[in-house]
Amino acid sequence: VQLQASGGGLVQAGGSLRLSCAASGNIFMLTVMGWYRQAPGNGRELVADITTGGNTRYADSVKGRFTISRDNAKNTVDLQMNSLATEDIAVYYCAAAEGYPTTGPNEYDYWGQGTQVTVSS
Repeated sequence: VQLQASGGGLVQAGGSLRLSCAASGNIFMLTVMGWYRQAPGNGRELVADITTGGNTRYADSVKGRFTISRDNAKNTVDLQMNSLATEDIAVYYCAAAEGYPTTGPNEYDYWGQGTQVTVSS
């Protein structure tokens, strides 16, 4: 499985960005797809993830601002990020799992390259 992420960039505080991730390869085993982020000096944290059935999970810090969506036919997962703040500055990683991760990033099987999100105040 390969994950190709796109859509990061620079935006002013309060602005929006949309991240996209396309999966290729043996994608039929992917039950969960999602996004993690890592800010300088911090560990990798879950932003949001979504199952093939559409069940979603969000970090408390992004609830109400970010929306994750998945197109199973196109094998893509998007992250719409609104009301961006400087606290959202990080490298964002697309991730996918063949199981149902519950405890952290170690349970994800595949990772895309990171995409930088920068928010100016």
